Amino acid sequence: MSVHTLDAYRRDLDALIAWTREHGIDRLVQLDSEQLRGFIASEHRRGLSPKSLQRRLSACRSFYQWLLRHGVITVSPAAGVRAPKAPRKLPQVLDADEAVRLVEVPIDGPLGLRDRALLELFYSSGLRLSELCALRWRDVDMDSGFVNVIGKGSKERKVPVGSHARTALQQWRDEQQAAADAPIFPGRGGGPISQRAVQIRIKQLGIRQGLFKDVHPHMLRHSFASHILESSGDLRGVQELLGHADIATTQIYTHLDFQHLAKVYDAAHPRAKRRKS
Repeated sequence: MSVHTLDAYRRDLDALIAWTREHGIDRLVQLDSEQLRGFIASEHRRGLSPKSLQRRLSACRSFYQWLLRHGVITVSPAAGVRAPKAPRKLPQVLDADEAVRLVEVPIDGPLGLRDRALLELFYSSGLRLSELCALRWRDVDMDSGFVNVIGKGSKERKVPVGSHARTALQQWRDEQQAAADAPIFPGRGGGPISQRAVQIRIKQLGIRQGLFKDVHPHMLRHSFASHILESSGDLRGVQELLGHADIATTQIYTHLDFQHLAKVYDAAHPRAKRRKS
């Protein structure tokens, strides 16, 4: 699991420990299902969102499953407990014209070549922010047009790199004269660029390129997935490209596709005129 996931689970279990102490429960192994429901209900009353409550419960399930495997308990109190359903928000994407306008930033500025390479690679390969920041030149095969990335759970996958992205990367490398082991996008100290620095830069570039959307790195990943699925209809292929372990995660993009088709239908069909509720 990622560092962020581990930190989140640690906070979730700390919250459970604090709640049990308040209610006079000395040991977590003494907790039953009703008490765990009480903990989730208490967190709900404190204002936690359904999504946060789901993660709280997921941490509890993992913890009690671990205790079960090691013979500390015989029944998991989390087995029958359900968190409230969270409404699934559709990710915001750039349309094809907006994506092209964003990635075609001028290359004549001080960081022009780097910015072009960074944006082209994001949109070309649909990488996660952490994956892009960790890349080194040895991970990219310019001849075959593939990049090797280490995704969530340390799973490795090979993703295609488009011709425009390869050109931008080659120009950036020629300027750097970088060794194979060097980060593709170095930060100030010579190590990999920080994720926060990339987030800030992409937001600045979105404004500079005249986009009215709040552009962030994951929006480029969403746009990549949406545009590939819209053109190919191959959900399994998009799942492989994104590195999703579960196809249910990828299916969010089918909703985006249907949303787009509904807009086309409403605008084009002479007898559409569907009335909004």
